[in-house]
Amino acid sequence: MQLDFSGKVALVTGAASGIGEAVARQLAAGGAQVVVADLHRDAAEQVASSIGAQARARQLDVSDADAVRQLVDATVAEYGGLHLAVNNAGIGGASQDTADYPLEEWHRVLGVNLHGVFYSMKYEIAAMLAGGGGAIVNMASILGSNGWAGSTAYVAAKHALVGMTKTAALEYSARGLRINAVGPGFIDTPLLAGMDRAAYDGLVALHPAGRLGKAAEVAALTCFLLSAQASFITGSYHLVDGGFSAR
Repeated sequence: MQLDFSGKVALVTGAASGIGEAVARQLAAGGAQVVVADLHRDAAEQVASSIGAQARARQLDVSDADAVRQLVDATVAEYGGLHLAVNNAGIGGASQDTADYPLEEWHRVLGVNLHGVFYSMKYEIAAMLAGGGGAIVNMASILGSNGWAGSTAYVAAKHALVGMTKTAALEYSARGLRINAVGPGFIDTPLLAGMDRAAYDGLVALHPAGRLGKAAEVAALTCFLLSAQASFITGSYHLVDGGFSAR
Protein backbone atom coordinates (compact mmCIF):
# COMPACT_ATOMS: atom_id res chain seq x y z
CA MET A 1 0.00 0.00 0.00
CA GLN A 2 1.52 3.30 -1.11
CA LEU A 3 0.79 6.04 1.41
CA ASP A 4 0.20 9.54 0.09
CA PHE A 5 1.93 12.39 1.91
CA SER A 6 1.79 14.88 -0.95
CA GLY A 7 1.68 18.45 0.29
CA LYS A 8 2.75 17.45 3.80
CA VAL A 9 5.75 18.73 5.73
CA ALA A 10 7.36 16.25 8.15
CA LEU A 11 9.97 16.61 10.87
CA VAL A 12 11.90 13.48 11.91
CA THR A 13 14.38 13.60 14.79
CA GLY A 14 17.24 11.13 15.05
CA ALA A 15 16.90 10.74 11.29
CA ALA A 16 20.55 10.28 10.32
CA SER A 17 20.49 6.49 10.72
CA GLY A 18 18.44 3.46 11.69
CA ILE A 19 14.72 3.81 12.25
CA GLY A 20 14.70 7.58 11.81
CA GLU A 21 16.42 7.35 8.45
CA ALA A 22 14.00 4.66 7.29
CA VAL A 23 11.04 6.82 8.33
CA ALA A 24 12.43 9.86 6.52
CA ARG A 25 12.93 7.84 3.34
CA GLN A 26 9.43 6.35 3.41
CA LEU A 27 7.81 9.74 4.05
CA ALA A 28 9.71 11.27 1.15
CA ALA A 29 8.75 8.33 -1.07
CA GLY A 30 5.13 9.18 -0.26
CA GLY A 31 5.59 12.77 -1.39
CA ALA A 32 6.34 14.60 1.87
CA GLN A 33 8.88 17.36 2.36
CA VAL A 34 11.09 16.01 5.14
CA VAL A 35 13.33 17.74 7.66
CA VAL A 36 16.07 15.26 8.56
CA ALA A 37 17.06 16.38 12.06
CA ASP A 38 19.91 14.83 14.00
CA LEU A 39 22.67 15.69 16.44
CA HIS A 40 25.18 14.52 13.83
CA ARG A 41 25.04 17.11 11.06
CA ASP A 42 27.28 15.33 8.53
CA ALA A 43 25.30 12.09 8.73
CA ALA A 44 22.02 14.00 8.44
CA GLU A 45 23.30 15.80 5.35
CA GLN A 46 24.28 12.51 3.75
CA VAL A 47 20.80 11.11 4.30
CA ALA A 48 19.08 14.24 3.04
CA SER A 49 21.34 14.40 -0.01
CA SER A 50 20.60 10.79 -0.89
CA ILE A 51 16.84 11.41 -0.59
CA GLY A 52 17.02 14.43 -2.86
CA ALA A 53 15.26 17.77 -3.14
CA GLN A 54 12.42 16.72 -0.83
CA ALA A 55 14.74 16.56 2.20
CA ARG A 56 16.63 19.15 4.23
CA ALA A 57 19.20 18.28 6.90
CA ARG A 58 19.21 20.18 10.18
CA GLN A 59 21.39 19.70 13.24
CA LEU A 60 19.41 19.32 16.45
CA ASP A 61 20.05 18.47 20.09
CA VAL A 62 16.56 17.54 21.31
CA SER A 63 17.62 17.99 24.94
CA ASP A 64 17.91 21.74 24.23
CA ALA A 65 14.38 23.16 24.37
CA ASP A 66 15.27 26.41 22.65
CA ALA A 67 16.99 24.56 19.80
CA VAL A 68 13.84 22.51 19.28
CA ARG A 69 11.69 25.64 19.25
CA GLN A 70 13.96 27.32 16.76
CA LEU A 71 13.92 24.33 14.41
CA VAL A 72 10.12 24.05 14.46
CA ASP A 73 9.82 27.80 13.85
CA ALA A 74 12.35 27.61 10.99
CA THR A 75 10.50 24.66 9.44
CA VAL A 76 7.20 26.55 9.46
CA ALA A 77 8.88 29.66 8.06
CA GLU A 78 10.52 27.72 5.23
CA TYR A 79 7.67 25.40 4.26
CA GLY A 80 4.59 27.29 5.45
CA GLY A 81 3.55 24.74 8.05
CA LEU A 82 4.22 21.47 9.86
CA HIS A 83 1.87 18.51 9.44
CA LEU A 84 3.75 15.39 10.57
CA ALA A 85 6.41 14.63 13.17
CA VAL A 86 8.29 11.57 14.37
CA ASN A 87 10.10 12.06 17.66
CA ASN A 88 12.65 9.31 17.27
CA ALA A 89 15.91 10.68 18.74
CA GLY A 90 17.12 8.59 21.65
CA ILE A 91 20.13 7.16 23.48
CA GLY A 92 20.73 3.97 25.44
CA GLY A 93 22.75 5.04 28.47
CA ALA A 94 24.81 3.13 31.00
CA SER A 95 24.07 -0.42 32.14
CA GLN A 96 23.99 -0.42 35.94
CA ASP A 97 21.64 -1.64 38.64
CA THR A 98 19.34 1.05 39.97
CA ALA A 99 21.19 1.81 43.23
CA ASP A 100 24.46 2.09 41.31
CA TYR A 101 23.10 4.06 38.36
CA PRO A 102 25.19 7.22 37.85
CA LEU A 103 23.24 10.40 38.44
CA GLU A 104 24.79 12.10 35.43
CA GLU A 105 23.65 9.22 33.21
CA TRP A 106 20.13 9.37 34.64
CA HIS A 107 19.85 13.04 33.73
CA ARG A 108 21.50 12.55 30.33
CA VAL A 109 19.19 9.71 29.27
CA LEU A 110 16.02 11.42 30.48
CA GLY A 111 17.22 14.67 28.92
CA VAL A 112 17.14 13.10 25.46
CA ASN A 113 14.60 10.29 25.70
CA LEU A 114 11.92 12.02 27.75
CA HIS A 115 12.54 15.76 27.97
CA GLY A 116 13.51 15.83 24.30
CA VAL A 117 10.20 14.27 23.29
CA PHE A 118 8.29 16.68 25.54
CA TYR A 119 10.09 19.68 24.05
CA SER A 120 9.43 18.36 20.56
CA MET A 121 5.74 17.79 21.16
CA LYS A 122 5.34 21.15 22.90
CA TYR A 123 6.45 23.09 19.83
CA GLU A 124 5.22 20.66 17.16
CA ILE A 125 1.71 20.65 18.61
CA ALA A 126 1.51 24.44 18.61
CA ALA A 127 2.68 24.58 14.99
CA MET A 128 0.27 21.86 13.88
CA LEU A 129 -2.72 23.40 15.62
CA ALA A 130 -1.97 26.70 13.90
CA GLY A 131 -2.22 24.85 10.59
CA GLY A 132 -5.39 22.94 11.40
CA GLY A 133 -4.01 19.68 12.78
CA GLY A 134 -1.61 16.86 11.99
CA ALA A 135 -0.13 13.65 13.33
CA ILE A 136 2.75 12.78 15.65
CA VAL A 137 4.43 9.45 16.38
CA ASN A 138 6.70 9.14 19.41
CA MET A 139 9.25 6.36 19.25
CA ALA A 140 9.00 4.34 22.45
CA SER A 141 10.26 0.76 22.78
CA ILE A 142 9.18 -2.61 24.06
CA LEU A 143 10.70 -1.19 27.24
CA GLY A 144 7.78 1.21 27.37
CA SER A 145 5.81 -1.72 28.80
CA ASN A 146 8.52 -4.13 30.01
CA GLY A 147 11.45 -3.88 32.38
CA TRP A 148 15.11 -4.51 31.56
CA ALA A 149 17.67 -5.01 34.30
CA GLY A 150 20.45 -2.44 34.22
CA SER A 151 18.51 0.14 32.19
CA THR A 152 16.49 2.02 34.79
CA ALA A 153 16.81 5.42 33.09
CA TYR A 154 15.94 4.15 29.61
CA VAL A 155 12.98 2.10 30.88
CA ALA A 156 11.69 4.97 33.00
CA ALA A 157 11.88 7.35 30.05
CA LYS A 158 10.10 5.01 27.65
CA HIS A 159 7.32 4.20 30.13
CA ALA A 160 6.82 7.92 30.73
CA LEU A 161 6.86 8.61 26.98
CA VAL A 162 3.92 6.22 26.51
CA GLY A 163 1.95 7.97 29.24
CA MET A 164 2.80 11.38 27.83
CA THR A 165 1.63 10.24 24.39
CA LYS A 166 -1.72 9.06 25.71
CA THR A 167 -2.25 12.27 27.69
CA ALA A 168 -1.47 14.55 24.75
CA ALA A 169 -3.74 12.49 22.51
CA LEU A 170 -6.64 13.05 24.92
CA GLU A 171 -5.95 16.76 25.00
CA TYR A 172 -5.77 17.36 21.25
CA SER A 173 -7.68 14.64 19.38
CA ALA A 174 -10.82 16.80 19.10
CA ARG A 175 -8.70 19.54 17.53
CA GLY A 176 -7.52 17.51 14.57
CA LEU A 177 -4.25 16.22 16.01
CA ARG A 178 -3.49 12.51 16.39
CA ILE A 179 -0.62 11.31 18.62
CA ASN A 180 0.56 7.71 18.90
CA ALA A 181 3.59 5.77 20.09
CA VAL A 182 5.45 2.88 18.50
CA GLY A 183 7.33 0.27 20.52
CA PRO A 184 10.04 -1.52 18.53
CA GLY A 185 11.68 -4.69 19.75
CA PHE A 186 15.40 -5.05 19.14
CA ILE A 187 16.07 -3.75 15.65
CA ASP A 188 19.08 -4.61 13.51
CA THR A 189 20.60 -1.13 13.15
CA PRO A 190 24.16 0.25 13.15
CA LEU A 191 23.90 0.56 16.95
CA LEU A 192 24.37 -3.21 17.16
CA ALA A 193 27.34 -3.33 14.81
CA GLY A 194 29.90 -3.73 17.60
CA MET A 195 28.03 -6.46 19.46
CA ASP A 196 29.72 -9.87 19.73
CA ARG A 197 27.99 -12.84 18.13
CA ALA A 198 26.91 -14.51 21.37
CA ALA A 199 25.23 -11.34 22.62
CA TYR A 200 23.57 -10.80 19.24
CA ASP A 201 22.24 -14.36 19.19
CA GLY A 202 20.97 -13.85 22.74
CA LEU A 203 18.87 -10.91 21.58
CA VAL A 204 17.52 -12.90 18.65
CA ALA A 205 16.46 -15.68 21.04
CA LEU A 206 14.21 -13.25 22.92
CA HIS A 207 12.02 -12.80 19.83
CA PRO A 208 9.67 -15.67 18.88
CA ALA A 209 9.99 -14.56 15.25
CA GLY A 210 13.56 -15.89 15.40
CA ARG A 211 15.26 -12.71 14.21
CA LEU A 212 15.68 -9.05 14.98
CA GLY A 213 13.48 -6.46 13.36
CA LYS A 214 14.35 -4.23 10.45
CA ALA A 215 14.23 -0.45 10.51
CA ALA A 216 12.00 -0.46 7.44
CA GLU A 217 9.42 -2.58 9.30
CA VAL A 218 9.19 -0.04 12.11
CA ALA A 219 9.07 2.79 9.58
CA ALA A 220 6.18 1.12 7.74
CA LEU A 221 3.99 1.13 10.85
CA THR A 222 5.11 4.62 11.81
CA CYS A 223 4.22 6.03 8.41
CA PHE A 224 0.86 4.26 8.44
CA LEU A 225 0.05 5.91 11.77
CA LEU A 226 0.95 9.29 10.27
CA SER A 227 -1.23 8.72 7.22
CA ALA A 228 -4.88 9.43 6.53
CA GLN A 229 -5.42 5.66 6.54
CA ALA A 230 -5.04 5.79 10.36
CA SER A 231 -7.51 8.64 10.88
CA PHE A 232 -9.31 6.90 13.80
CA ILE A 233 -6.14 5.84 15.63
CA THR A 234 -4.86 8.08 18.42
CA GLY A 235 -3.55 7.65 21.95
CA SER A 236 -2.29 4.15 21.16
CA TYR A 237 0.98 2.31 21.75
CA HIS A 238 1.81 -0.10 18.93
CA LEU A 239 4.41 -2.85 19.23
CA VAL A 240 6.71 -4.00 16.42
CA ASP A 241 8.58 -6.67 18.33
CA GLY A 242 8.48 -10.10 16.68
CA GLY A 243 6.43 -11.47 19.57
CA PHE A 244 8.78 -10.31 22.35
CA SER A 245 5.99 -8.87 24.50
CA ALA A 246 3.65 -11.82 23.92
CA ARG A 247 5.72 -14.14 26.13
